[in-house]
Amino acid sequence: MATPVVFWIRAAAEQHALDNARDVTQRLADRIVGPLITDQLLAHEPAAVQLLDERLEPWLAESGVTRIKVWDARGEVIYSDAESLIGQKFQQEEWARRLLEGGPATATLEPQDAEENAFETGSGELVEVYVRSASQSGAPMIFETYSSGDGVRGEQQAVLMGMIPPMLLSLAVLQLAQLIPAVRLARRIQVHQAARNALLHCAIEASDHERRQIASELHDEVIQDLSGLAYALESVEHRGPDEQGPVFSKARTMLQDNIRTLRAMTSELYPPDLDELGLKASLTRLEAPLVERGITLTVEIPDKLLLDRDRAVLVYRVAREALVNAAKHSSAQSVWIRIRQSGQVTQITVSDNGRGFTPGEPRAEGHFGLRILGDTIQQAGGSLEVRSSPGAGTIVSATFGGGVSAVRFTGGQPIASSIRA
Repeated sequence: MATPVVFWIRAAAEQHALDNARDVTQRLADRIVGPLITDQLLAHEPAAVQLLDERLEPWLAESGVTRIKVWDARGEVIYSDAESLIGQKFQQEEWARRLLEGGPATATLEPQDAEENAFETGSGELVEVYVRSASQSGAPMIFETYSSGDGVRGEQQAVLMGMIPPMLLSLAVLQLAQLIPAVRLARRIQVHQAARNALLHCAIEASDHERRQIASELHDEVIQDLSGLAYALESVEHRGPDEQGPVFSKARTMLQDNIRTLRAMTSELYPPDLDELGLKASLTRLEAPLVERGITLTVEIPDKLLLDRDRAVLVYRVAREALVNAAKHSSAQSVWIRIRQSGQVTQITVSDNGRGFTPGEPRAEGHFGLRILGDTIQQAGGSLEVRSSPGAGTIVSATFGGGVSAVRFTGGQPIASSIRA
């Protein structure tokens, strides 16, 4: 912000100095030079030239002007403090014709290397001023002066040095004015983050408690009752009439299969102790149901993974839910779990080489758990995305610490989702 202001002030100071040089030159042309442009001067008579030299000598000594020229409308130098220039003619440019016709005077600061500037070449930056004048007979003339650019640069420096203290003071006041709102905003963000983390912790604890309660009731009541019923059916099967034996055998087999399914559900509902086993060991334990179905599992996890317990639980649940869906619905031969961490962003990707699915088609049995899990992940400040297409497998990707989004099911070739920071 300060740099553009400095350049603006510098440019304004330069223009102000050039305007001053133009105004001084115009007054000189009107009051001194113009009345002395006589017919004798136009004829290059030595007495007329000497008279103008004498009138301009004191002003030249004090003003810092290094060169003076007076031009007529034909481009001829009718007077100059450099006597050798008098009488020379140069090609008149468009700006000179406009000035003679009443156009505005000009003042520039630049090196002079044109044909007419044989005496000024190599002098560095010079202030060049062109103003309109007139001879005694009323013929339009151009009065030109050259002076050192040091005066303009000195004025620029003085203006800048004068502006630095108030600029610094203004910046300091601005910083102080912004500091208090910034501190308040930072505190509000910290409070909001702490509240969100607390809510997330409560949500995960409540979910874990509910899962433990459901698993306990299934194991202690439903599974025990069904197991007793299975034993009773087995006893009736052996002691009952022979013609009813196949019926009881089929019923007992179905019941035992359901018992095994319920026991597997209790294991899924009641996750391992992540604090005791660690995330990698807990993920490895998910391999057993896959091996039974002939599916290989590959787990890639960084050696140094920094996650609090709540997010570690969510990472585990994403992996477990994705693996359950892969085992039940994908017909995959291989599944990969990859966890990556970059700064504050952590991403888990679970991919398989199964048959995939069309995201737009309704699936009553699959991915419903992921949709529910996505709500909790959103509360944790993360995002969940499921990508799949028929015959190309499925990718489930959850990102924590990046942009928040709802659960998304998208089609196309499944590729690993980029981390959205």
